[in-house]
Amino acid sequence: MIRSVASGIGLLAAAPALAAVEGKPFLSLYNTDIVVAIAFLLFIGILVYYRVPGIIGGMLDRRAEQIRSDLDEARQLREEAQQVLAGYERKLREVKDQAQRIVERATEEARDAAAQAERDMAARVERRIAGAEEQIAAAEAEALRSVRNRAAAVAVAAAAEVIARQMSEEEAGRLIDAGIGEVEARLH
Repeated sequence: MIRSVASGIGLLAAAPALAAVEGKPFLSLYNTDIVVAIAFLLFIGILVYYRVPGIIGGMLDRRAEQIRSDLDEARQLREEAQQVLAGYERKLREVKDQAQRIVERATEEARDAAAQAERDMAARVERRIAGAEEQIAAAEAEALRSVRNRAAAVAVAAAAEVIARQMSEEEAGRLIDAGIGEVEARLH
């Protein structure tokens, strides 16, 4: 503060004397430099009296402290944000790994399911083929039986016709009686 007063006096002393009004002394109120210097000194005095420099200094100190506090808070928030970001990146990696494992497991299960479906389909086809072969064998056996029965019926009819032409009535009666006797023996 003393420096500012001393610099103000130095300015006053260094001011040219040309501002003085002619015929008036240099240190009079007619000299505008002197009036300005007195007003400046009064202004500085009022500022000092009301402790304005201390108030301004205190305000600047409080502002500097607020800025330091804001910077500390911003630094702390930045560190927290970096920790949160690191946590999210870690979770993202974990989720990606888990998704990869899920995809791999699903792919493996799909392969297993496809292989099982293929085995089931092959077994079903084999069962159907076996069933069809059984039906074909049964149909063949039925056809053979039918052909044999038909052949036997035709042979019996042909033999009966041949025998009927060559046999006499006495021989036919005797054969009939023998057949009846044989049937009775088997039934009893």
